[in-house]
Amino acid sequence: MSRTSLVALALAALLVAPLPALAGEGHDHGDAPASPSANGPQRQPDGSVFLPKPAQRQLGVRTLVFQAGSLPRTVELNGRVLMDPNAGGKVQALNMGRIEAGPRGLPNPGQTVRKGEVLAYVVPAAAPIERSNQMAQLAELRAARALAEKRAARLRELSDTVPRKEIEAAESEVGSLAARIAAIGTGLSAREALVAPVSGVIASANAVAGQVVDARELVFEIVDPGRMRVEALSFEPGLAVDIDQAALASGGRRIPLSFVGAARSLREQALPLTFVAKGEGLEGLAVGQPVRVFVQTRTRVEGIAVPVASLMRNPANQTIVWVKTAPERFEPRTVTLEPLDGVSAAVTSGLKPGDRVATTGATLINQIR
Repeated sequence: MSRTSLVALALAALLVAPLPALAGEGHDHGDAPASPSANGPQRQPDGSVFLPKPAQRQLGVRTLVFQAGSLPRTVELNGRVLMDPNAGGKVQALNMGRIEAGPRGLPNPGQTVRKGEVLAYVVPAAAPIERSNQMAQLAELRAARALAEKRAARLRELSDTVPRKEIEAAESEVGSLAARIAAIGTGLSAREALVAPVSGVIASANAVAGQVVDARELVFEIVDPGRMRVEALSFEPGLAVDIDQAALASGGRRIPLSFVGAARSLREQALPLTFVAKGEGLEGLAVGQPVRVFVQTRTRVEGIAVPVASLMRNPANQTIVWVKTAPERFEPRTVTLEPLDGVSAAVTSGLKPGDRVATTGATLINQIR
């Protein structure tokens, strides 16, 4: 190939090759990362959070100033909701038989019942041979009554010649046979009525029409929703003599408890303590529900009471609270605490009197990165 042809091919390759496009002034689209906005919520290098006022209002952040004080030493116990024996009851079958609906049908859980109301019937179940023996005995008694009635009638016709005592004996025999026939007939056709022992609400219903139940089997359970008992297990036997107040936490609410007494025998190496819950806020409790019981003793500790909603966890799994140190700055403080009443906790170290702690929106502050 001649030199002229090589030059021509080189020129053609240069013309075909793409040329870099240069943007005009003000139209540069480089790959440099966008710098974060300095006006938005962000986590500072020292761990604090910068949160502008508009963001605080949008997140609903609220803070309160807390002061130190003398707080009762509180012990948190595991408890369980029980039925109050003076306000609740159980309905059990005395005999084995088949369930039949009561006058209002079979009650449903949550239905209100009155004391003495018939909830269901139990038709006693008898073996065929036993039932046939009772029928045979009933037939014999009816035949004997018929004979006794005829004999008493003849004696009445001969009342002038027959002593009065024989007539009275015949009439007494007729009455005795009639009573025995009625007793056996009632036993063959009678139904056991399951009656509500107290007024309240059906807590559990284990009955279906046609169901066969055994003797002493639990059919219905009735409770008074306004009166419940709570049993808590304490591994400190001396706690029973040092109780000042008690409460349980349910759904973010504090329900006061009245101490009834302590058992005198251990259960699972712990001492059972019994409390009574009365008043409002018991609608969310159910028999058998596990709860946390906070027992306040007469011993006092120095601390700051803060809401449980203010307590957060940092990446090191330490308990922290967010303290507002500036109008738009929140600082995490590692704290040590003790239980108080389920709604609040006693901070014993990490906070100073007068610190402004985030009570609402602390979870959202904790999520800012």
